Amino acid sequence: MSNSSSITQFLLLDFTDTRELQLLHFWLFLGIYLAALLGNSLIIIAIACDQHLHTPMYFFLLNLSLLDLGSISTIIPKSMASSLWDTRAISYTGCAAQVCMFGFFMSAEFYLLTIMSYDRYVAICKPLHYGTLLGSRACVHMAAAAWSTGFLNSLLHTVNTFSVPLCKGNAVDQFFCEIPQMLRLSCSHSYLREAGLIVVGVCLGSGCFVFILFSYVQIFRAVLRIPSEQRWHKAFSTCLSHLAVVSLVLITVIFSHLKPPSVSSPSLNLVVSVLYSVLPPAVNPLIYSMRNQELQDAVWKLVTGFPPEATKCPCSSTYHT
Repeated sequence: MSNSSSITQFLLLDFTDTRELQLLHFWLFLGIYLAALLGNSLIIIAIACDQHLHTPMYFFLLNLSLLDLGSISTIIPKSMASSLWDTRAISYTGCAAQVCMFGFFMSAEFYLLTIMSYDRYVAICKPLHYGTLLGSRACVHMAAAAWSTGFLNSLLHTVNTFSVPLCKGNAVDQFFCEIPQMLRLSCSHSYLREAGLIVVGVCLGSGCFVFILFSYVQIFRAVLRIPSEQRWHKAFSTCLSHLAVVSLVLITVIFSHLKPPSVSSPSLNLVVSVLYSVLPPAVNPLIYSMRNQELQDAVWKLVTGFPPEATKCPCSSTYHT
């Protein structure tokens, strides 16, 4: 194909050519998708229905669950349909929409994770100023900033990516449409503008990660001053799990966008993309609710209709401590 104007559809990378393995991929992705859908939906409904959870911490957690649902719903259903019906085709418009929506949800989620680390930093290190710094209006403004910045960032990248002439066919070396794979279809030297935007985006993401890391270092220092091994264990186990997921997403995204062509391969691209696109939305509900007694009680009450019998512990009312 000589240019992008003649392209009406793209061909996504198939996991396998074997029909049995295609069905295995379908059922595996279906299980992951249903787990993410169930976990995030329970968190959203529980927080929305329980008046005790109408606090800044849970407000941000609700937004995170919404973003997780959006990101995984953008790519997983199409991939499952491709395996089930043994088709690789996706329309030009559908591919552009997938790039835009997935970029939007991923960008907004990373900005929101940065805000959440700030929320925990203020709650633990500056508790007397928590009500002033994180009032209801401030929380709404910060969440709106994360969503709007993510959307503008994604829209800018999508417009730049699909305005570049494509002259290397229509086969996308990935199971969903993403910017690095689209740029590999572009004409030589015509992608430099978008490549520059990617570098800027990676720098912004790294800055957010440094801020998250700094916040948790301050949290760890504050927690270590508390003479309670139980609180130490909860803070370190939960914070380290969160940092592990954030680090995994950032490292794999940077590797996916900036790795040289010499180390690129279909199998490597699949593994890296699954790590940052499929895994986090499925495990985030576990990370943020596993050691949160208030949220567990709200979910239990939502599912069973009865209040939990277990006595609540005041020290377990945060998802990081």
